[in-house]
Amino acid sequence: MASSDSTYRTGLNEEGRPPVNIVPTRCAAVTTKEMTVPHLPDVDVLASPDATSGDVRYLGPNWYASVMGTGIVANAGALLPFDVPGLRVFVEVVWIASAALLAALVVATVVHWARSPHVARSYGRDVSMAQFYGAPPMAFLTVGAGALLAVPTLIGLRAAVDLDWVLWAIGTVTGLASVTIIPYRLFTQIEVRPDAAFGGWLMPIVPPMVSAATGALLLPHVASLEWRATLLYGLYAMFGMSLVVAIIVITLIWSRLVHYGTSGTGRVPTLWIVLGPLGQSITAAGTLGALAHLAVPASVASGMTVFALLYGVPMWGFAMLWAVLALAITIRTARSHLPFSLTWWSFTFPVGVTVTGTIRLALQTGLPAFRWASALGYAALLGAWALVAARTSWASRHGELLRAPAPGVTTPAGRKEPLTVPAT
Repeated sequence: MASSDSTYRTGLNEEGRPPVNIVPTRCAAVTTKEMTVPHLPDVDVLASPDATSGDVRYLGPNWYASVMGTGIVANAGALLPFDVPGLRVFVEVVWIASAALLAALVVATVVHWARSPHVARSYGRDVSMAQFYGAPPMAFLTVGAGALLAVPTLIGLRAAVDLDWVLWAIGTVTGLASVTIIPYRLFTQIEVRPDAAFGGWLMPIVPPMVSAATGALLLPHVASLEWRATLLYGLYAMFGMSLVVAIIVITLIWSRLVHYGTSGTGRVPTLWIVLGPLGQSITAAGTLGALAHLAVPASVASGMTVFALLYGVPMWGFAMLWAVLALAITIRTARSHLPFSLTWWSFTFPVGVTVTGTIRLALQTGLPAFRWASALGYAALLGAWALVAARTSWASRHGELLRAPAPGVTTPAGRKEPLTVPAT
């Protein structure tokens, strides 16, 4: 039986199925959570490269990060403030690839739930994998926004608007579910260690911010002024909903790094996820401010425009600081060993939304510094996307990404290097 400081563990039971969850026994004067299951082997469901046979039974929600990472390449490219020959065709092809990948994953997910519902349900109660139920909503939202940004001339504006409405609605509803259900389970059912906070904790809480940023694109396509205003204020509400929780979680991640160090495992790439709410919030504030005049009086709209700038520039500064820190830790880990896993997609979408946020600041300020920073960021995004897509394709062909979890540590312990003091 687990103790009050035990972690949720996942592995295969005697029937070859992942467990449901684990919760400590009730003790006097000790805060506890609700359920109990037998003790099971430890396993890292995110980063372990070892496995048994692979098939769709072990398809996790983290696969949707590949749609997010591919779609943002198209969306950021469509917004890039440079006239690059061939760029329009490139973003159209990439958007088609992301839409096809999304469709394939939806079908695979349906098959996964039909064939292995016990596995699918267990992911929703795992301290690590549950966080990635925020990925499917953001995948829908990213592809939907791309319909308006990347391919309106290819599929027609009317079709692009209709498709975006459908995908935005699906992504928003499921995103509101993820931002509610996953934290609730963390509060009441799933046990975590004091050093458990990692970038993945941001995944279920960022979707409303993505809804705010992408929903702003739909404001010009709402006929009624009243409904445009309702949508605008609803988007700002989702902006705040996501932002406040993101700040709390980023603080927990910073605290974990300071007190316990990094894991030094395949989970290190998730540090880049912190750029997600930062860059996406800059994009959301900028886009909402730019289109607010369509829905509210000019006096209010001008205030929203000023807010976008006064919020966006300081937040961009912190994003740059975090990018440098994340890069340094990633390089440090790669020098020893950084095994490939789907967490590598963390190098793409967060960087991409930071690029779109930088583009918004370039448009708002008119400064060449932000324009060139967006170009440099997009070049980095392309390099990361090409690398991760190639590694994912190779690993998929060799059956390394659809496997049963293998023994490991669900929440890898943090560690630091010994401090060397020079002899005197």
